[in-house]
Amino acid sequence: MCVAEPDNDDHLALCGVSRLRGAGVMEAHVDRLAGMSRIGWSVLCCAKYGATNRVVGTKWPVQSGIGSKEEREPDVPGAIVAEGLTKRFGDVLAVAGLDLTVPEGTVLGLLGPNGAGKTTAVSILTTLIEPDSGTALVAGADVVREPQKVRERIGLSGQYAAVDDVLTGYENLEMIGRLYRFDRRRARQRADELLEQFELTDAAHRPVKTYSGGMRRRLDLAGALVAEPPVIFLDEPTTGLDPRSRLGLWEVVRDLVARGTTILLTTQYLEEADQLADEILVIDHGTAIASGTSDELKARVGGERLDLTLGNEAQLETAVMIMRAVATGDVEIEREQQRIVAPVDAGAASLMRVLRELDERGIELHDLSIRRPTLDDVFFALTGHTTAAAQSAGDGDGLPADRREVRTR
Repeated sequence: MCVAEPDNDDHLALCGVSRLRGAGVMEAHVDRLAGMSRIGWSVLCCAKYGATNRVVGTKWPVQSGIGSKEEREPDVPGAIVAEGLTKRFGDVLAVAGLDLTVPEGTVLGLLGPNGAGKTTAVSILTTLIEPDSGTALVAGADVVREPQKVRERIGLSGQYAAVDDVLTGYENLEMIGRLYRFDRRRARQRADELLEQFELTDAAHRPVKTYSGGMRRRLDLAGALVAEPPVIFLDEPTTGLDPRSRLGLWEVVRDLVARGTTILLTTQYLEEADQLADEILVIDHGTAIASGTSDELKARVGGERLDLTLGNEAQLETAVMIMRAVATGDVEIEREQQRIVAPVDAGAASLMRVLRELDERGIELHDLSIRRPTLDDVFFALTGHTTAAAQSAGDGDGLPADRREVRTR
């Protein structure tokens, strides 16, 4: 538990804010720290403080307009611009020459499996770590030379919810508002607004330690939106959310963009990027391997997929032969699950043809469906492996690489 003074990096870590609760201590510290912007109610407190809680910057002139356009540097080609970003951790090259541009008022979906470098890239762009090489501008400020300016203009919700368990949901959000130099009335008003928006009103005055995982995640996301900064980073924001909450978050993102907010969204889910992103950048092993709109990426991997699961493993080879006859590309086989996936361009016709041939050969069918490409399909086409195979054991819900086969046409 600590309140660490800012050093020459202008970082200030608030560790264990719950200790400040009660006896007027919390209020005194809020007044003392007023004006410090919140770039991470979640993830990645400065490593030297050894905590995962929140990092805040200083000197955000709230009264003159938070992150207003007139505060930004002129003639910047995008709200977020990065060129040649590289970051190595020991022998691991986490980010390898990454380039990206996010125009103002748009959403970039940064798509990739676990370990692709998404969170490291976000950490660089939000000044939590410095790149080994390359440059990046966020809202017109250089992340290395002007980290304080960057922190004044951004919001961040990290990959894991990092909320204060002892404080209530309401108190968590009120604290963030006071750190933004909101007066007490405005901080409480904003807390009420966000609790209602994220359907947490009934639990507003309960300690966060009593919240479910999904509720904690929603509270964390609400914290990133307290001051509605012009640039927001959302690192896998729907992790742990139920379908209803996920749809609610999507609506929040759409509303923010409609009002001119720029968002960089990392995700493992093509559906999420499909719903929200104006442009998608696919990365693997720290480097960009494809970019384009959702439709453009789907076109690159083929229009649709036939997904077949058998009821009898002995019939797998015959079923593979049938699927290869209609496939427009490589066929993926998962022996343990008796599953075969084939890209096709004549969806309904291919489905009927496969059904007829399976029936004629007496093959026991457990399931056969036609679907649009998924993130796995995109990665399979672009890299030759699936996202699950790219993840370390236990990170994904698919089979390890050595249990998958690829049959070319």
